[in-house]
Amino acid sequence: MPARTKQCGLKELGERRYHCTFELTLQIIGGKWKPMILYHLGRDGVQRFSALRRGMPGITQKMLTQQLRELEADGMVHRKVYPQVPPKVEYSLTAMGQSIMPVLEQLCQWGKQYERFADQQAAKAEIAS
Repeated sequence: MPARTKQCGLKELGERRYHCTFELTLQIIGGKWKPMILYHLGRDGVQRFSALRRGMPGITQKMLTQQLRELEADGMVHRKVYPQVPPKVEYSLTAMGQSIMPVLEQLCQWGKQYERFADQQAAKAEIAS
């Protein structure tokens, strides 16, 4: 594969500043929790806040709220509030959120591949010692 030498100039999209679309992608879906939130919603469909939180041990209520708000602002997640007491809120992926699912599924497959690789490496190291 030939090396790319073309430099991307600074771009602006709303309040976002980035040099290439890969950087923009990471601004939208990057971090520890956003890909997991998107993956759970894509895999399991519409979910309430508590179900999402149960599916992601280690995430705090504050962090889940923040990440969902950011994903909603970026058009990846839809938030539906039902007018009842107590309020019922459901989250789902938008069409744009659905469009990232093949990429997330590929990342999941890569993780399984890496897991096998790491297990093999550990087994080799154990035999050698």
